[in-house]
Amino acid sequence: MRLQRSSAILTLTALLCTALTPAWAASKEIIQLQTQVQQLQDQMGLMNQSFNERMGVMKNLVEQNTDAINKATAAMSRLQTALDKSQNDRSGQVEQISGQIQSLNDTMDELKVRLAKVSKQLEDMQSSQQSMAAQQSQSSAQAKEIAQAPPPDVLYNNALRDYTGGNNDLAAQGFNDYLKFYPNTELAGNAYFYLAEMQYRASKFDLAIKNYDQVLQSFSGGNKAASAQLKKGFALLELGKQEDGAAELRHVIQRFPRSNEAAQAQERLHKMGVTGASRKPSPRQ
Repeated sequence: MRLQRSSAILTLTALLCTALTPAWAASKEIIQLQTQVQQLQDQMGLMNQSFNERMGVMKNLVEQNTDAINKATAAMSRLQTALDKSQNDRSGQVEQISGQIQSLNDTMDELKVRLAKVSKQLEDMQSSQQSMAAQQSQSSAQAKEIAQAPPPDVLYNNALRDYTGGNNDLAAQGFNDYLKFYPNTELAGNAYFYLAEMQYRASKFDLAIKNYDQVLQSFSGGNKAASAQLKKGFALLELGKQEDGAAELRHVIQRFPRSNEAAQAQERLHKMGVTGASRKPSPRQ
C-alpha cells in the first residue's frame, strides 16, 4: 500500500512538475512581451514627444512664414500702388510734355512760315533794290547817252537822208538811235514807219507789221497813220492772210476816205475781186 501510495505520490509529483514547467516558461515569455511592449510604449512616447516638439517648431516656422508672406504681400501691394500712381503721374507728365512738344512744333512751323515770308520780302526788297539800281544805272547811262547824243532834228534828218539815199543800214541805225533817245516825239512815229518800210522791202513782213502797229497804236494821229494802215494791209496780203489784209484796206477807206492811201486800198481790193464796203470790223481795231 505504502509502495502504491509512494508510487502514486511520485507519479502525482512528476505530473505536477511536468505541469508547472510549461506554466513557468509561459510566464517568462509574457514578462518578455510586457517588457517589449513597455519599451515600445516608451519609444512611442519619446517619438510622440519629439513629433510634438517638431510640430511646434514647424507650426512656429509656418506662422513666421505666414507673417512674412503677409508682410511681403502688403509690401507688394503698397509697391504696386506706388507704381500705379507713378505710372499715372508719368502718363500725365508724358501727355503734358507731348502737348508742349506739339505746341513747340506748331510754333516752329509758324516761325518757319513767318521766316519764309520775311525771306521772301527780303528777296523782293533786294530784287527791287537791284532793279532800282539797274534802272538808275540805266537811266544814268541813258542820260549820259542823251547828253552825248546829237539833237533830235539832226539825228532824224541824217537818218532820213540815208534812207532816201538807199543806205538802209545807216538809216536803220539812225532811226533806232532816234527812237532810243527820243521815243516820245512826233517824229518817232515817222521813224517807226521808215523802219517798217525797209523791212517790207526786205520781205520781212512780220517785223514790218510790228512797226506799222507801233505807228497805228502810239501815233494814230500822225502823218504816217494812213500809210502805215495801208502798208500793213499789203504786208498781210503778202503773208497770205487775205481776209485780214482786206479788212485793213477797208479800214483805210473808212478812216481816210479822201486820202491817196484810200484810193490805193480801193484799187487793191478791186484787183482782189472784193468790194471796199466793210463786211466785218477788223479784229485789230
